[in-house]
Amino acid sequence: MQSRILKIVDSDVIFLSYDEPNADKHYYDLQQKCPWAKRVHGVHGSDAAHKACAELCETERFVTVDADNIVQPEFFDLELNLDVAEIPDGKQISFCGKNGVNGLVYGNGGLKWWTKEFVLRMKTHENSDKKDDPKSQIEFCYEDEYFQMNETYSEFWNNGSPLQAFRAGFREGVKMSLSQGRRVTKFDLREDLFWQNFQRLLVWMSVGADTPNGEWSMYGARLGCYMTTCTDWDYVQVRDFQWLNKYFASEVQPKIKVGELDAEMKRLGDILREELELPIGELDANGSRFFKETFNNPRRNMRRK
Repeated sequence: MQSRILKIVDSDVIFLSYDEPNADKHYYDLQQKCPWAKRVHGVHGSDAAHKACAELCETERFVTVDADNIVQPEFFDLELNLDVAEIPDGKQISFCGKNGVNGLVYGNGGLKWWTKEFVLRMKTHENSDKKDDPKSQIEFCYEDEYFQMNETYSEFWNNGSPLQAFRAGFREGVKMSLSQGRRVTKFDLREDLFWQNFQRLLVWMSVGADTPNGEWSMYGARLGCYMTTCTDWDYVQVRDFQWLNKYFASEVQPKIKVGELDAEMKRLGDILREELELPIGELDANGSRFFKETFNNPRRNMRRK
């Protein structure tokens, strides 16, 4: 029986950007490693943006590279034996990404290897037709055809500006505070969240002060967790980049005076420690560097979720 082998060189590679300040720099880097790379830029809505990639794709599968990613050159030599990896045919394959701001390694921000057919028929995020099931409105990873790998082939830097860093932290602060896309009570946060997501949430809220705009990422994660868990805010809005940009420009940045971000972040941390009993750390630059040097990211126990 012939082995089922997929090769990256047989797939289109599509750089997916929206408004990231480091997008052009990262796209140039990608082109040096992958001359056949294409680009989709400025499409609003995650579902619509991925469908634009599928429409641009001329191969059965395609890889999406988020704009904040720097891809390792060896990724383009990858040959994946589906039999050895125990991956059924037709799965959407997600690789881990390493977050340069806080050191976390998991599916967030990583490279994705899609089938064109799946993306064209999927209905997620703004195009979800499951209005009573919020998980399909904010994430891809709950889809049955999604397969998570443990391997890491890119590092991503979502801190090119205060907005980019805040938005990244806020989005994960919201999503890591949910269980299967649903809100949990603030009294059961530790018990109801998947243990790895609970740990990741704490890291997002505690680590990154050693990087440019890292405190904006930490503050965003804290605010996302607070608004999701302690208020009745409609957290499905986290999928909408236009809403996020407007919210940052009108409600967040104007209320934090120059030099007061650290104090405001600690104030919000005190609220979360008191109301949710979360062991959030107040790590300075040295503490953040120490954490990233010594922390071992756990491997995922289940690849589907």
